[in-house]
Amino acid sequence: MAKKDYTKLASDIIENIGGKENVKSLIHCITRLRFYLKDESIAKDDVIKNLDGVIDVRHAQGQYQVVIGAAVTDVYDAVIAQLGQEFADLDATEAAVQETKAAAGSAKEPDNRSFGQKIKDGFNALIGVITGSMMPVVGLLAASGILKGLLQMAVDFHWTVPTSQTYIIISAMGDSAFYFLPIIVGFTAAKRLKSDPVIMAIIGGVLVYPSLFSIATGTKTTGTFLGMALNTNLFGLPIHMVNYTYSIFPIIAGAWMAHYIEIWLKKWIPQILQMIFVPLFEVIIVSAIIIIFVGPAITLVSTGISWLLDAILKFNYPIAGLIIGGFYQSLVIFGLHWAIVPLIANDIASKGYSYLNAIVSMTMVAQGAAVLAIFLKSKIASIKELSGAAAISAFVGITEPSIYGINLKYGRAFLTASIGAAAGGLVSGLLNVNMYGFTGSIIGFPSFFTPAKFGGGMSNEINFWIATAVTLVVAFGCTWAFGFKDADVAAEKKVVRRKTIGKDA
Repeated sequence: MAKKDYTKLASDIIENIGGKENVKSLIHCITRLRFYLKDESIAKDDVIKNLDGVIDVRHAQGQYQVVIGAAVTDVYDAVIAQLGQEFADLDATEAAVQETKAAAGSAKEPDNRSFGQKIKDGFNALIGVITGSMMPVVGLLAASGILKGLLQMAVDFHWTVPTSQTYIIISAMGDSAFYFLPIIVGFTAAKRLKSDPVIMAIIGGVLVYPSLFSIATGTKTTGTFLGMALNTNLFGLPIHMVNYTYSIFPIIAGAWMAHYIEIWLKKWIPQILQMIFVPLFEVIIVSAIIIIFVGPAITLVSTGISWLLDAILKFNYPIAGLIIGGFYQSLVIFGLHWAIVPLIANDIASKGYSYLNAIVSMTMVAQGAAVLAIFLKSKIASIKELSGAAAISAFVGITEPSIYGINLKYGRAFLTASIGAAAGGLVSGLLNVNMYGFTGSIIGFPSFFTPAKFGGGMSNEINFWIATAVTLVVAFGCTWAFGFKDADVAAEKKVVRRKTIGKDA
């Protein structure tokens, strides 16, 4: 018996719910299509109810539910075929099917995974969300990183100075993608986590708002809490305001929260008022949670880590080089590295040099070496295009495109880059490599020339190049040998179930 064609029914449903542009995502349970719509009020309930193949329409759980019956899977496939796979959420669909099966008396399949496997799956899901949120902007970050590197090179060779108008304008061009990263990632993470992209972009704008940035970077405080400066207050409650520019993790956490908060708000706010009051309360609630809890929590953790790393560095430089080199870029993933920057700044301001920055420089080189190996090894055009740009960006001091675009996405490459960074950090410690400026990676080589007041000479610069060569060889060699193969890309494309942090029934 031929399978029934539901193409026309799918087309009619899409048309009468407001078209493709009104759809955020679609899942299904065992009898219903469950749409997440941008505006449920424009859906034509009476028309859809009378379509041949539709039993009823329901508004529930923040969803627009079209009751189909036993043919729901076939109708769902037909609808997704017209909307596009980006509107599907297979994890949420599976959860909804299991929930409705249980409600109907069917036993839910037991989760036989071990605790360790659950932790591993959860971590993989988190990494998947982070890389998935960053992938749409990796090319932009690579381009911006290259521009920032060229501008720094112009300063190092005295072709311009940071106070010139030309420098300021070009710096804005290169820096804006990083400065406003919470806005950009708020939008992309929301699409990944099924919250409202525009609302999350607005929340990102709240985090980098100039007045809040001034508070975070200012010196005025009213006290301290667990070592954090209390630099502002909200309704009289003293809080620690964090500088959110260049950050991604707080806004991704916000996008995850917003998904559930939006569903909850839609349960309690009458539909006629949702268009205004859902965004209003969502912006207020999510922004407040990030500012009061998430940002300070990240500061607290990163401050503890920076204290530990500083203690290791003071204990033994080679050991510190090995440990910090191996783990530093892992801190970058979660934005925990920002508390280390003040240590470097303080060292350079008070002493005129920073051993810690010399180690950090090797981690940048290692990330670049790993993606360079992938660029030369891969036969896939899209991978070569991305890894080539990411390598250049890393060698001029911007590692985000390497991390989020390639190395973290394909797992082993991030590990092999970290091995190379650990080797480079160890050699830096053994050779007592020092750094006299902020700019690292290969483009930062002028920062390793020893100033006359510290004795001058070329030995430190030579040692920098030795450590850099070791980092390049180890990271490149390990990545080439076992860090990446083109089959990794093909294997990822074959994965049907997209891992995500947020699920809803």
